[in-house]
Order: sequence, then C-alpha cells, then structure tokens
Amino acid sequence: MELKTTLKICFIIAIETIFCFTPLGTIPLGPIAATLSMVPVIIAALTFGKQVGMIVGGVFGLYSFIYWTFIMPAFPTAFLFTPFSEAAMYKGNVGSLVICFAPRILAGLTPVLVSDMFSLTSNNENSLQADVLSSIAGSMTNTLLVLLLIFIIFGREYTTIVGQNILTVLGMTVVTNGIPEAIICAIVCPIVVRVLRNI
Repeated sequence: MELKTTLKICFIIAIETIFCFTPLGTIPLGPIAATLSMVPVIIAALTFGKQVGMIVGGVFGLYSFIYWTFIMPAFPTAFLFTPFSEAAMYKGNVGSLVICFAPRILAGLTPVLVSDMFSLTSNNENSLQADVLSSIAGSMTNTLLVLLLIFIIFGREYTTIVGQNILTVLGMTVVTNGIPEAIICAIVCPIVVRVLRNI
C-alpha cells in the first residue's frame, strides 16, 4: 500500500476516533444516541473499497463497544451494545456484540455494492449520483440493522425500558435519527470522497 494511501486511511480513522469520543459524533436523543460516526466509514468505503470500508466499520464498532463499556456503562440502554454494562435492570450478552459490530462492518460494505450496481447501469463509477445513493445506503444499513437486531435480540427488554411499543419507538428512531443521519451522509460523504480521490 502506498504511503499516501496509508496516510489517508489513518486520517479517516483519526476522524472516526474524534466522532466516536467527542460530542461532534454522538448526539443523545432519548434512549438512543444519534451518531455521525458513519461518515468516515462511508468515505473509507467509497474511496478505498469494501475491505477498508469494513475495517473502518469494525473500528467504529470497537469504539462503540469501548464507549458503552467504559464511558457510559450505566446508561439504561448500554446493555444493547456491550455484555459488560453496569445498568441495573438488564445485562447484555453475546447479542450485544452482534448489535455493536455487525451493522457497522456491513455498513462499510453496502456503499461499495450500491456504487458497483450503479456503475453497471450508468457506466460512470465516479458519478455524483452514485456517491449520494451509496452514502445513503451505508448510513441506513447501520441504522436499520441496529434497530432490527435490537428488536430481535432485546425487543422485550427495550420495550420495558422505553415504556412504549417497540415498533413505534424504532419507527420514530428511523424518522428522527436515521433519516437526518442519511441526509448528512449524502451531503458530506460525496464531497469528501471527491476531494480524497483527487489528492
């Protein structure tokens, strides 16, 4: 791997670190924290390919695990992302690790798959439209998979904590968190990707 490429990847991971451990990347909204940490994952995927995208997605998952295990272990829903939560009501399990890592890793793959499919039909792999749609796909992959896995693995517990029907809560989360995050990714990621491609 060229030094220039390595430096770019290190830069993206540094931004991921900032987003994961500062208020710049995590916005508490009720029982779930909205995150902008998908931005570096999508940028890595579209700039360097699916392998790097999935690695940066894994880094995001690792940072999320660290955050909920060591920084916010007493948060009522921390158990969703770590089996080592200190929350009194419920404890996490191996399913917590699946929720924490799988959506983030797969979100590093989805943008490349969408971009590749778009390229087959448009014959323009670097088109702005492909980058925008790929960014939305990456962001929504994370949001929808996290929510789906919460529903499957911890649906009853989550319903008890939030005091509402889980489908209602998850649907509202998509509207209030998932869609705004996808819009931000659709705006920011294509711009940064084009800059990195030309450096």
